[in-house]
Amino acid sequence: MSNSYLGYHFNIEPKELGSEILIAELGELAFESFTETETGISAFIKKELWEENILEDVYILNSDEFTITYTVEEIDQVNWNEEWEKNFEPIDVDGKCHVRAPFHPKTNAEFDIVIEPKMSFGTGHHETTHMMIQHLLETEVSNLKTLDMGCGTAILAILAEMKGAQPIDAIDIDNWCYLNSIENAERNNCQHISVYEGDAALLEGKDYDLIIANINRNILLNDMERYVACLNPKGILLLSGFYEEDIPFIDESCTQKGLRYVKKFQRNNWVSLKYVNS
Repeated sequence: MSNSYLGYHFNIEPKELGSEILIAELGELAFESFTETETGISAFIKKELWEENILEDVYILNSDEFTITYTVEEIDQVNWNEEWEKNFEPIDVDGKCHVRAPFHPKTNAEFDIVIEPKMSFGTGHHETTHMMIQHLLETEVSNLKTLDMGCGTAILAILAEMKGAQPIDAIDIDNWCYLNSIENAERNNCQHISVYEGDAALLEGKDYDLIIANINRNILLNDMERYVACLNPKGILLLSGFYEEDIPFIDESCTQKGLRYVKKFQRNNWVSLKYVNS
């Protein structure tokens, strides 16, 4: 059995939305890991699982809405950790929270989170995750019943538990994220995180004091009613995954449902908003 991987390096225009869709489609195939690049994503697959026509039915590659090109390279297993070490740098958020891979040395940060870097989305490298960490760092969450919606690698659920939140539900529609979240919760010795595979339909009959949702504008707007329906009085809603120009749409949806705007973080053109249930 081969120990080699094939790395597909995609250039994507427009990048953000295209990357999200492409990862979702490749995740349905045998691709098992992804990293974000300056111009798109890199996707990795074990050579023995590769087929010549593997990309034939990937819808986005044939879509007129996106321009996508790619190159392919073979990566030996012996270099695999090296590949991750090149692509995954530790993250320092305000000197209080460090996010690192198992091969990075432990730090003296108040919150030291270890994430297996199988993909860089959701590890803190992306602006939206970084800002959500900032919100959590300055929010008192002890004993708050918490939801991490669209949890990705579960990094935000892990930080919430480290800060005293419990119990915590982490939900993602993607099977890879579901499995990786379980793995990362265990890696960080979390005792209060339950991970579920699915969408906002799982929220029926639930209630939370804190909801964290780092997804994208359209999904947030589509599911906002469900979030607010299960947010307890005085509950906190932290949102990200959208641009500055999306704020009016998000704000209108939140305020119409009785939420009060509290604070905004911004990194480049990405934003993260905090609301409280009045």
